[in-house]
Amino acid sequence: MGVSTSIAADEGTDAGIAVVTVAYPPVNALPVAGWYELAQALREVGQDPRVRVVVLAAPGRGFNAGVDIKEIQRDPGPQSLIGANRGCAEAFAAVYECQVPVIAAVQGFCLGGGIGLVGNADAIVAADDAVFGLPELDRGALGAATHLARLVPPHLMRPLYYTGRTVSAAELQRFGTVWEVVPRERLTEAAMALARQIAAKDGYLLRLAKEAINGIDPVDVRRSYRFEQGFTFEANLAGASDAHREAFIATGGK
Repeated sequence: MGVSTSIAADEGTDAGIAVVTVAYPPVNALPVAGWYELAQALREVGQDPRVRVVVLAAPGRGFNAGVDIKEIQRDPGPQSLIGANRGCAEAFAAVYECQVPVIAAVQGFCLGGGIGLVGNADAIVAADDAVFGLPELDRGALGAATHLARLVPPHLMRPLYYTGRTVSAAELQRFGTVWEVVPRERLTEAAMALARQIAAKDGYLLRLAKEAINGIDPVDVRRSYRFEQGFTFEANLAGASDAHREAFIATGGK
């Protein structure tokens, strides 16, 4: 359980490709430490001169189910909530600021914090069973609209956010935000195929390209997301969050 990294040898078909794997069974809901661990792994591979592209994968039932709500509810004080807020912000920023392109390989559910990860990735390859959504209001939280807005048009983002409904990988591909949709058993193969195309380019130029593309983004995603998070903490202070989190836990996390 945790975050692991593998980097291909300097020569061969997969040279220059790093795979960062997140495994927090059963549903890949990350504890506070997991978000920081992921952020550190991404920053380290991005600084590795051997690496030209990163594949972010999370095997299991789903890609990511967001934060570990049980961890937050076990804490009688606000520290776990603060930690989750800051940890998510660091992990999302580490994807965005990674010095080389990041490909998210997504299967099953991609919810809450998962949207923050894929919304900041450079490309998304998805299994045909992948669904994307923000059930934040039902969990007593707010956040990651910044990243959902990078996946769908604004007037789809808003009702998806308000209702907590999900959108399929095929629908996102129609919007041009998912690179490829494949059967689940071909997900790794498809993500690695795209990674090989990118890794074949000049590593120095790839790093310049990543920095240049980030520099022309119309929204500062780190600041925008941190603005959203302030309302999560406000909802918690107002007493509007606990009941929703407890109800989620009481249903077995469904």
